This record gives sequence, C-alpha cells and structure tokens, in this order.
Amino acid sequence: MLSKALLRVGASAARHPWRVIAAWLVAATLAVLAAVAFGGRTADSMTAPGLDSQRAAELIERAGTGQEGMTAQVVVTPLDGGATFFDDDGARTALTRLQTEVKRLPHVLGTSDPAGALGAGGDTAVRGGLVSADGRIAVVRVQYPDQSRLSAEDLDALVGLGDRLRAELPLRVEMGGNLFYAFSDPDGGVSELIGLLAAAAILFLAFGSLVAAALPIGMAVFGLTVGVATMTVLAGVTEVPTFAPVLGSMVGLGVGIDYALFVLARHREYLARGLGPHDAAGRAVATAGRPVVFAGGTVVVSILGLAVANVPFMTVGGVAVSIVVLTMVLASVTLLPAFLGAAGPRLARAGRIGRALQTAKPGRLARRDGVAGAAHAAGWRRWIGHVGRHPVPYAVGAAGLLLTATLPVLGLRVGLPDDGSLPRSRTERRAYDLVAEGFGPGTNGPLVIAADPAGDPGVLDRLVGAVAADPGIASVAPTHVDRATGIATLVVFPTTSPQDKATADTIARLRSGVLPTAIGHGPARAHVGGAAASLSDVGRRTSQRLPVLVATVLAMSFLLLMLVFRSILVPLKAVLLNLLSIGAAYGIMVAVFQWGWAGALIGLEATVPIVSFIPMFLFAILFGLSMDYEVFLLSRVREEYLRTGDNGTAIVEGVSGTARIITSAALIMVAVFLSFAVADDPSTKMFGLGLATAIFIDATVVRMVLVPATMTLLGRTNWWLPKWLDRVLPRGPVGTDDTDAGSTGEAPRPRLVDR
Repeated sequence: MLSKALLRVGASAARHPWRVIAAWLVAATLAVLAAVAFGGRTADSMTAPGLDSQRAAELIERAGTGQEGMTAQVVVTPLDGGATFFDDDGARTALTRLQTEVKRLPHVLGTSDPAGALGAGGDTAVRGGLVSADGRIAVVRVQYPDQSRLSAEDLDALVGLGDRLRAELPLRVEMGGNLFYAFSDPDGGVSELIGLLAAAAILFLAFGSLVAAALPIGMAVFGLTVGVATMTVLAGVTEVPTFAPVLGSMVGLGVGIDYALFVLARHREYLARGLGPHDAAGRAVATAGRPVVFAGGTVVVSILGLAVANVPFMTVGGVAVSIVVLTMVLASVTLLPAFLGAAGPRLARAGRIGRALQTAKPGRLARRDGVAGAAHAAGWRRWIGHVGRHPVPYAVGAAGLLLTATLPVLGLRVGLPDDGSLPRSRTERRAYDLVAEGFGPGTNGPLVIAADPAGDPGVLDRLVGAVAADPGIASVAPTHVDRATGIATLVVFPTTSPQDKATADTIARLRSGVLPTAIGHGPARAHVGGAAASLSDVGRRTSQRLPVLVATVLAMSFLLLMLVFRSILVPLKAVLLNLLSIGAAYGIMVAVFQWGWAGALIGLEATVPIVSFIPMFLFAILFGLSMDYEVFLLSRVREEYLRTGDNGTAIVEGVSGTARIITSAALIMVAVFLSFAVADDPSTKMFGLGLATAIFIDATVVRMVLVPATMTLLGRTNWWLPKWLDRVLPRGPVGTDDTDAGSTGEAPRPRLVDR
C-alpha cells in the first residue's frame, strides 16, 4: 500500500537525515552543473502545425530572405525638440554614425539606412518608413539570423552600444524588437525573493518557531533549484518557452511550501502525542504525504492535459512546469522528513504565537499548551456547524457570488500585450511610443505576407494592389523577390496596434477575401505571417481547443478523485466547485486587465487583452492546485466519516480540523503568486493575479462555505458508490480506504461505503 511505502520512506529519511540531505545536495549540484554544461536558453516559437502563419514562415525560410530571423529596431529623435532630420545636418550625421556602428555589431546581417535615404531625397526615406513625415523620428531596423545562432550577449552588445551613443550623440536613443523579447531576463528573481520572505513570515506566525518556518522554505529552495536546473537542461534539447521558468518558479514555490506545511503540521501533531521525532516523521509522511502525492499527481495530470491543444510551445511549457511540481512532491516525502529528523524534538516546542495557532485534532483539544489552539479550532467548528444548519442560503449565496464574478468572462478578448503595455521606465516602451507617434500604431506590429507566384507573372502586382487597398492596411513596403525560388515577401503595416482587435480582423479579412481574390484559382499561394499573425492564430487555436482541455482534465480529475475517495458525488461536486472558482478568477482578470479596474495597484499602465495562451494554462494549473485543497480537506473528512459513520460530524470535524492549515497554506500561495503580479511583464502579472485570485476564492468561499454546505445537503449520498463499481475500482496504491489508516500505525477504522 502507498501509506506503508511512504511510512518506510519517511521514517528512514528521518533516521538517516544527513545521508538524505547529502544526496539532495549532490543532486542539486549535478543538476546545476548539467544546466551549465548542456542547458539551453528559453525561446519563444509562437507557432503550431497547420497554421497559416506557420506556412508563411516556411515560405520565408525557403526564400532565405533573412526575414525569418530575429529583429531589433533603434528609434532616434534629435535632443533639440524643434530639430528635424530634414534640416539638421548634425542630427543627420549622428544618425549615420549610429547606423554604421549598429551594423558592425556581431551577428548583424544588415540594417536599414534612414540617413542614406534622406541623402537621396526626403521622400524616399518617408516612403520607406524610415523617417517620420515630420522628420523628427527615425528608425534603424536591425536584422539578425534565427534565434538558435544568437544569445543574450547579442542583446547586451546592442544595449551597451545604445548606452554609449546616448552619451556621445545629440540624439535620444530607444530600442525595441523581438530580440529584447527573446533575450531579456524574465521577471522572477525579485518576485521569488519577495514570495519567499512573505511565506517565511506566514510560516513563523503559523508555527511560532524559526526552525519550523525555515524547514519548508529550505525544502522549497532545494526543490526549485533541482527543478529549474532540470528545466534548463530540457531547454538544451527542445524549445522551452520563456515564461516556463517564471511560471515554474511561481507554481513550484507555492506547491512546495504548501506540501511541506501539511506534512510539518501533521508531524508536530504526532510529536504532541508523545511520539519520537523519527516515528512522528514517518507517520506524518504516511498520512499527510499520501494526499501530497495524489494532489501533486492531479496538478501534473492537469498541466500535461495541455497537450490536447496541439500547440508545441504550450506542451513543452507544461512538461517543464510539471518537472518542478514532481520535484517538489519528491522533496516533500524524502528531504522534508530528513529535515524533521535532523531538527529532532525542538519542533515540539513553540512560542506563544505558535501555540495559539496550532491545529488541534478533534477529540484531543485539551492537551498541554493547547488551550489557545483549542479555542481557535472551536471557532472553526462553530462556523462550519452554522453553515451546516443553514446549507441552502449559504450554498445559493456563495454560488451566486462566484457566478457574478464570472460574468466578465463574457467579454474576454485574447491577444498579445505588446511593448505598449510595459512601464514607461523600459526602453522598449519608449521606442514603441515613438514609433506609434511618428509612423502610426500598426508600424509596431507589421505583417509579413509570403507569396509563391508559381509562374504567374502578374500575381504579385495584383497582390500588392489588393492588400494596399484594404482599409485595415496603412502602407506596404517594397516587395522583395528571391531570384532562386521566386518567393516574394511583402511587409505590410496595419492601421491599428498589434493588440487591437481590429488587427486580428484585418488578418482574417486578408486571408478569407483579399488574398484569394488577388491570387485567383491558379497554383499561386500566399500566407500571412509575422508575430501579430502568429499570436492571433495561436489564440484562435487555443480558444478552439479549450473545451477539449476542460473535458479531458475534468474526466481525468474525476476518475482520480473517485479512486481516492471511493465515491461518485464527492468527485462530481469537487470538479463543479473548482470550475466556479476558476471562472471567477477569469472574470476578475478580465475586469483588471481589459477594463482597467484597480490595474494601478499592480502597476498596470494601460488596459491589455488577455494573452491568448494564458486562459488554457491557467485552467490546467488552477484546476490541479484547487484539487490540492480538495484532497487534503476531504481526506480528513473521510477519516472522520470512517471513524464515526456520521456525515454531519465528519463534515464539521474534518473541515474545521483542516481549516487553519488550509488557510495558512492558501495565504502562502497567495503571497507567492501576488509577488509575481507586480512584475513588469503583463503576462507575468496575469499569471500571478489569476493564480492568487483563484486560490484565495478556493480556500475561502469554496472550502469554507460551499463544500460544507453542499456536503450537508447531499448527506450520506456523498459516499455513495455502486456495488459493481466498488468491485471494479483498484485499492491500495491508488484508492484510499480503511486499510490505509492501519498502515500508518493508527487503530483500524470500520470501512463504510454506502450503496
């Protein structure tokens, strides 16, 4: 049985703590060394098989025009606000020097030459989109090879050159482009530190002991080191998206500290009963570790469900985050009991705050130093009993509140927050604003049309004319034709910004009407690509596949919970309530990011659409995390039900017995996730706020109101399981039944399964 295996593992780790700690030190060292030797950098390939933008990228790559590589842009304007590049020789000379020095940087394939175009005639520069019509803003476009041949050193070289030229030239110099997006350090370092400090403070309040507070933090740091290093090694084998390390750190810290908190709380409970540290650690891992394994498995299953989207970067990102979660589960049942064994009996002693906040087990509330803890647990029992006496109004009221919070989802709009969403302290944002001011908002998100004329000499002229005539297109750059393949590329600039819904409408109109009409029925073909088109395509695919993901995750989670709790209605209730909390989190995200409600509190300077892949990612992660609390809470409720056979008593004692730990665990997760919500990147903000909101709702409205209310209404049918299904379902390693209680050293309990 799983409990017996966990009992042996936990007790052995506690008896030989330094061996286990040394093994983890070696594992962490080897993981870091492997990351340094074989690891790769994260990269973003926002494409997927079968998308029109992917076909455009394939044509561009065949043509070898270089437009499939990375780009950057250097945006400049004279420091003298009244000067223009048309009439200021000094500014034009400075622009020439800047373009020349940028061109000399390593790996730069070429640059545009606005100063040279001005020398040939001002109209040429304006028509080429190199100098604004008023002559105040110029753009040097920089072409790099594909990302596999570049590194962060290329970005550092460009930024360093900009810093030097700002001091030497009479120009204001700002920079942007996808080179910054690919190689800027992802948000996370400061956020992780803030999250750890907040978690440490909550743990100290929960346990009143620096030693007890330090153990979960230490375990989480070990696990995060191994998990993120392994993720880096994975990046050397395949393309891991840039958000994966940040998201992995966010989720890893949250679940790692949470899992450790549950095991540590049960360990201290056993110490208070008089057990020795080694036996207490073993039993804590056998009892609390079992739901940790199930909860971690649920998180991993939910995240791996992202594969149904058929979007490679999401699948790989899910695998990367799952590695961190699995590492935290392993650390919780091996490294943490080693820490507990090394700490010895000191964990049984707590200060006044710790004693007041200890979780007391029902029936043993009057133990020594437990009076304050007993009073607090009694308060939770009174609340749960009150909800149980009035289940209908509480169930209806809580469900109504969550449904109201979900309503903004009806206005959800997916897209990509561009550089215009960044703080004005970032050079990318300032470059974005200058380009939008001088050339129009669509210049920040050009579309690239790749066309294969297939021997039709007039198709390109028809294509250019039709595209230029579309009301959503501001201008079309000169066509580039590859002589060897005949493939042509047209860079076109929409009238609207990359994140504007009108841009997505323009892309759809080009594909459905403009291009097919211009090409006709011949063999020629044309596809719309570029970053804006790729993200629009990915957003549409994820929206189409989200129902499939939801159905898959719900089915797998229902099956897992049915195996764990030997019930039909308990898993059904769990998935429905989790859907409510996730829906409310989506609604709050729409209100904050799209409507701007309270956006200033997290440093959001402009409204933005929801990043196209975030709703799917959030659903997978949140459903798994919310199942954590469901497993922990219902495990205790089922214990009480097996002990007493009374549904009402089991609900009151089970929910109140876990309320303080769930509240502390939720506070830790919320603190960790909110620390990421103040990052610069809007995507990181969305992940942080979405996760924090859902966990807060789940641990308060759902766990402390809806769960006891609905379980009271269902009565003994909570544990109903058909006879034929009871015989079919496996036991022991998968299921949770009365034999598990005996395997931990507890007195056997009667097995009660309602028919």
